[in-house]
Amino acid sequence: MKRVDLKRAQSAHFSTIRDINRQLVLNYVREHGPISRAEIARRVMLQRSTVSAIVDELLDDHLVEDVGKGESTGGRCANLLRLCGGHPAAIGVDISPIRTTVVSSDIAGLVLGKREFPTDPDPEKTLSRVIAAINELPRKTSRDIEGVGVSLPGLVDPLTGHALFIPYFNWRDLDVEGRIHAATGFKVTIDNDANAAALAELWFGSAEVSETRDFILVFVSEGLGTGIILDRQVYRGAAGAAGEFGHMIIGQKAPVACSCGGYDCWEAFASGRATGARYAQLAGLSEIGQQPSFEQVIQHALDGEESAQTALLETARNLSIGISNLIVGFSPELIVIGGPLARAWPLVADILGSIVERSVRRGLPSARIIPSTLGERATLMGALSLVLSTKFASVPI
Repeated sequence: MKRVDLKRAQSAHFSTIRDINRQLVLNYVREHGPISRAEIARRVMLQRSTVSAIVDELLDDHLVEDVGKGESTGGRCANLLRLCGGHPAAIGVDISPIRTTVVSSDIAGLVLGKREFPTDPDPEKTLSRVIAAINELPRKTSRDIEGVGVSLPGLVDPLTGHALFIPYFNWRDLDVEGRIHAATGFKVTIDNDANAAALAELWFGSAEVSETRDFILVFVSEGLGTGIILDRQVYRGAAGAAGEFGHMIIGQKAPVACSCGGYDCWEAFASGRATGARYAQLAGLSEIGQQPSFEQVIQHALDGEESAQTALLETARNLSIGISNLIVGFSPELIVIGGPLARAWPLVADILGSIVERSVRRGLPSARIIPSTLGERATLMGALSLVLSTKFASVPI
């Protein structure tokens, strides 16, 4: 999907201009509501009659709602508008290495219904449970749902709807889109988890992120991935393969194998699994099954446990090496750290910032490094964003 910069659109045929104006109005309601028709017209520099006609359409389509009178500024009190919430509009499916979450949300991204279960290594079993969960989620009619967005932890091709390679389960060339569409009838859009999380930051993140033109999301969970936002669009590259920086070589003899099997990849040094392995060694947990999850190590570190803090800081050191390379290569305005690591920001912020500052050569622009405000919801919100963003910015130019 190409996100159009509506402010730069200069020429188009009448129907496209009408669609652009409609989406411009809808975006202002999304970003600034509750807001009056007069205020929208003033901000977007459209005639009030044009805005009123568009708002009437949006009201009829149940995309916005009238929430009553606002405060008077000297004249009559204007009616205020906001997105029409509380009604299912999208379904998001977040398939992670550990668990799969299926939710429905309204047009504002508020989760209305939820199903969750362990991810099965057998793709048919997992997809069957996904389909069953989609059909179980309450909704008035199937026409209420704009589509299904699916976030996957591996290499996918959004154009074909195929999961090309999901390393955690060795899924290869799996027709995720076709399988779900055939069983539910809904339009299905898929992407990898880091791209989906980056899209969620663009649509639902803090203003510091959502208003930024170029940023890179570094998503640190059991694995490690990056989502690249250039000119406020997800950069996916050929076959959706851009951003696979988890396989960037940064050293040798990592504490765990990367999902690709190598011991020299960034993921093998800076992922949640690497953190767990370091902690297990420091804490003397040698028996199989004793290694804690990334979330557990982070909690131990936040509780003050020295071994957990040491393991986490070593992960942060290795994370900063890859981040330095991203800054030198892309010169983004922001690096956003997503996933469970965002919870431990007070513990890792200083070391990330200081090492990156030393690593980026003098004279080259650096980037601010900030934690995601979406936390562990990023990939789930990303799955929803794959659907919801099309309501706000899908006009072809």
